[in-house]
Order: sequence, then structure tokens, then C-alpha cells
Amino acid sequence: MTRSAPPDRTDRIAVTSRFVTVRDGLRIHARCYEPPQAGGLPVVCLSGLARTAEDFTELALALAGDSVRPRTVVAIDYRGRGRSDYDSDPANYALPVELADLVEVIASLRCEPAIFVGTSRGGILTMLMAASHPAVLAGAVLNDIGPVIELEGLLRIKGYVGRLPPPRDYTEAATLLRHMGATQFPNLSDADWLRQARRTWAMRDGALALAYDPRLAETLAAIVPDQPLSPLWDAFDALAPIPLMVIRGANTDILSSDTVASMQARRPDLDYVEVAGQGHAPLLVEPDVITRIAAFAAHCDTHR
Repeated sequence: MTRSAPPDRTDRIAVTSRFVTVRDGLRIHARCYEPPQAGGLPVVCLSGLARTAEDFTELALALAGDSVRPRTVVAIDYRGRGRSDYDSDPANYALPVELADLVEVIASLRCEPAIFVGTSRGGILTMLMAASHPAVLAGAVLNDIGPVIELEGLLRIKGYVGRLPPPRDYTEAATLLRHMGATQFPNLSDADWLRQARRTWAMRDGALALAYDPRLAETLAAIVPDQPLSPLWDAFDALAPIPLMVIRGANTDILSSDTVASMQARRPDLDYVEVAGQGHAPLLVEPDVITRIAAFAAHCDTHR
């Protein structure tokens, strides 16, 4: 079942929150950006582990408002994130469950085949979708993720997911994020950190709370030193029939340059972008990065 909230409009783009009730009764939120008349394939945006659909605001508005080939963009909150329902059982914050949710949401919103833009966990789900439901994908952008995930970065993420102290206000929240992330993102401005703070915490009952279920931390319990995750080369190879772009942050500790080289060896046609001055994961807000993604989407339109 799909329900829609009243839309607001940015110029001529209809920006609408939609909620899809999936098989176990939870409501999954999708932020839809719809131009008056779409001229290209739709884009589905999938965020990182503890991130939300808000991360794609700038990219979505740019793609939906493209003067040459506007396209519908759908950014999805996984269960337990953003405006989606939280699960009573945190064990369901798992890739197979989230993949099944995505299949239902995408079918309900009728946005397939689509170009997938997947950041971190979203890129993993994109590869798994290619392996299990290949007809859904018309192209893929993997943002700072690949089939080999560096343990160092995973342990860093484990150290803060669900563990951040509640800030008194967004200014304090921005300061906290800067303290945590300045090494990977040394060039962000005060305004940039404040934007990220507003996408990490939400106001609830008069206080700031994480924009995701803190019990997501439980999903990282099995990540321990000296036990790297199994590589996902089979899932990566499932992307072979469609155009592929890989974006890597120059300062990342999740996607190594060696892994990128191995990906390029398997996919010589891979469109590669490295974002200077950013780590895990590139924010996808800079005009030059958005322009590259728009050009890649246009290529996907002609590939079919």
C-alpha cells in the first residue's frame, strides 16, 4: 500500500514524501523528486548505513531539474532510518531484509528500470540487486564502495554508529562532526558541517536525536580486527551488462585504490571519479561531481 503526503515545490519540481507499507507492516519512506515531464531514466538513490534520503537533496534537485533531460529521482530511507518506521527487532536491519524492502518500494513506485546511485551500504545493496533482480537496473553509481571493504574503515564506523552523544543544538552537533571527520574532510566549511549535522540529527520532542535507530550499532557487532568481510566479486560482476560509475574519496579508508584497480581490470569501461579532499563517503553536493553523474545518467539513457 502506498500513501502520499502533500507535495512541496522547488521551482517546477514536485518534491513529495511517499510511504510504502512492506510485507511485515513497516512503512518505508521515499523522497520523490518529479519534474513536470521526465525525459530520462529514473534514478534511485540509496544512502549509507546510518544515513538518510536527505543526503541526496542537491543531487536529486539537479537531476530532476536538468534543463536538457530532467528525470524522476527517488531517495529511499531504509527501515530504521530517516522517516521510515523503526523495526522492533534490530536483527532485521540486515542486507537481505533491506533488499526485499527496496524491491517492494521500487515496484510500488513504478520507478524501474532505474539508474542506482548507492553510497557505501547503498552500493552494496545495488550490487546485490544486480545479482538478484537484474532487470531493475539500467546503470549503477557506486559511491565509495566496492566488492572489497577495508576493515580499518569498518572499525572506524563501528566506533561511532549509535554512540554519538546528544548535542544541545545543531551548532554543537556540527562541532562534534568536525572533530570526528576533519581528517577525512579537511576542506569543509562551517556551513558544510552544519548541513551534515542537520542530516545526522533530527529534532524530536524538543531535543536532538539521531536520525536513525541507535540499535543499528548491533549490526556491526561481528566486525572485529583481523576478520575482514568476504569479498563481493560475484555481486560486482553482476553489474557487467549495465554502465557503471565508481566514485572514490581521495581520503577514504573504505575503498582502496588497489580495489579500484581490480574493478577497472574487470570493467575497462568503468567511469571513474576521484573526489579530492573528501573521505568516506563523498558528499555528492559539488557541482562538478553532480555534472559527472548527470553525464553518466545521460549515457545510461542511450545504452539501452
